[in-house]
Amino acid sequence: MSAISRLKYGSPNRFEAFSWYFMRVSGAVLLLVAVLHLLIMHVWYGVDAIDYRFVVGRWASPLVQVYDLALLLFAITHGVNGTRWVIDDYIHSRGWNLTLKAALYVLTVIFILMGATVIFTFDPDTSTTALNTVAAVFAR
Repeated sequence: MSAISRLKYGSPNRFEAFSWYFMRVSGAVLLLVAVLHLLIMHVWYGVDAIDYRFVVGRWASPLVQVYDLALLLFAITHGVNGTRWVIDDYIHSRGWNLTLKAALYVLTVIFILMGATVIFTFDPDTSTTALNTVAAVFAR
């Protein structure tokens, strides 16, 4: 096989092929994980049982933390990969394309770090509810 045909039909950089397969696998995983999440939270326990104390008690289990992290990671990376494809399909200016992708990747890292931080460092003894935080800001 000549060097030209290798470059034409196969590249050592197989990111796009990996990206295509990742969308199929992550979509299937998300379908299972998200449906299981909905069944557990909305059918098994019921919407009426979900409150602050319920979430605090749920995150006391490391298994639930890993499950929620998997849901977070698969959902964000699946969505970012799809958004990256949309940017490539519709933004043809190289400058805008790179700018939008850079912003997308920065936001992705920020959201993953925020979500993982909340999941793994959540301490119900020192945490306040969002309503208490907003009330404290306006009370000043």
